[in-house]
Amino acid sequence: MTTRDTEVALADTDRRFFGHPLGLANLSGIELWERFSFYGMQGLLAYYIYYAVGDGGLGYSEQIATSIVGAYGGLVYASAILGGWVSDRLFGAERTLFGAAVMIMLGHLSLALVPGAVGLGLGLVFVGVGAGTLKATTSTVVGDMYRRADDRRDAAFSIYYMAVNIGGLLGPLITGALWKSHGFHWGFGAAAAGMAVGLLQYVLMRGSTLRGIGAAAPDPLPRPQRVRYLAVGVVVVVLVVAAFVTGLVPLESLANIVTGVAVIGAIALFAILIGSPKTQADERSRVISFIPMFVASVAFWALFQQQFTVIAIYSDQRLDRNLGGWEMPASWVQSINPLFIIIFAAVFAAMWVKLGNRQPSTPMKFALANLIMGVAYLVFLLFVGSTATPLLGIVGILFLFTMAELLLSPVGQSLATKLAPEAFKTQMVALFFLTVSIGSALSGVLAGYYNPDDAGAERSYFLILGIASIVVAVVMALLAPWIRKRMLGVR
Repeated sequence: MTTRDTEVALADTDRRFFGHPLGLANLSGIELWERFSFYGMQGLLAYYIYYAVGDGGLGYSEQIATSIVGAYGGLVYASAILGGWVSDRLFGAERTLFGAAVMIMLGHLSLALVPGAVGLGLGLVFVGVGAGTLKATTSTVVGDMYRRADDRRDAAFSIYYMAVNIGGLLGPLITGALWKSHGFHWGFGAAAAGMAVGLLQYVLMRGSTLRGIGAAAPDPLPRPQRVRYLAVGVVVVVLVVAAFVTGLVPLESLANIVTGVAVIGAIALFAILIGSPKTQADERSRVISFIPMFVASVAFWALFQQQFTVIAIYSDQRLDRNLGGWEMPASWVQSINPLFIIIFAAVFAAMWVKLGNRQPSTPMKFALANLIMGVAYLVFLLFVGSTATPLLGIVGILFLFTMAELLLSPVGQSLATKLAPEAFKTQMVALFFLTVSIGSALSGVLAGYYNPDDAGAERSYFLILGIASIVVAVVMALLAPWIRKRMLGVR
């Protein structure tokens, strides 16, 4: 019996966590705390960058703030490529996951303890690279606990996704409250403490719940080549740091640069997966089938990730946050979507299990997600020109965001593990996260065209993006039969 057969046999007999392996609880736990720290920090990030120095911020412009936030979001998910490569070629998914968690905690400590732009830069790099790596590797390890045809897979990713959003709900609430009472750095400190709790939990449960799952690198790099790749990596890091220190890269252009780099990375990764002799013919067909879904996923995330750029500014400047004489922190708006996820993730998981083979195919789920996002952006048109958008208005819009997200995000992660060639398991998951990378960076690029002070410009912004998303949905639905044929039995 191979190591992979042993891992699957263990998963088949372990149903201690709501019918799933107990390892799912451990992985969901560390991802919960990582998302607590991630979203807790990101809930403050734009405000920290553009608030005046006298208010505890860095005093940059809103355009620079949205560019940095978009670029940072792109970095997080683009680094999934690096994490996937390290996982598949060096350490295996599980050990790479552990190292990424340590890096994330160091990043939050930098934001909390190191003042000014230096702390911001160090923190965002550590958290960005660590978070992208952790997301790719945890998804791989979750997928490794199940057989490719196991009906529990999509339900497992929905449970995992619910844990993600419990962290996403609590993070902005706690860090936002600390920001209002003690300042930005106390909020960042809470994010660091949350990551420390998650890391401790993972270490204590690691040996008894995972039992070697994800430990082996599926395509190990020969030892003599490791030094060469390490040297190239060091040179790249030095050049990037030098570009920023010398001002060669303007902050306003960060989101554009990250978008371009992520697109190049995606093309290169597709070329590797499709062209490699290690990819079998049926595996190659499945990777090709993912190309139109990749594009649809990018379109979805470009709109969805504006929660942290345009909607952050909208919540600060255009939203009526007065509740009985008390003004709700603007960052708390970012907990609305995770709250809906917690309520509805289990409903969607149960629905997919109940429907079985009668559920919509993955391409159709992607099409529906883009359709709903388009409708959500058109709803913004109802509030253009109003003095202050009622809080229930943004709640309704973010409800639509949630329905779209549940149709695409957990399903897309599960799909990546099912379509992945055996030699490129984590890198295929990284390819899905590249759609989030490009979309996140694009959210920063698009935010540069948003002007909350001009009703005409605001109307055009939401109208164009809403219609564009609906067009993507229609094209995706038309391509669904061709995609399903290339997927060779994977739904």
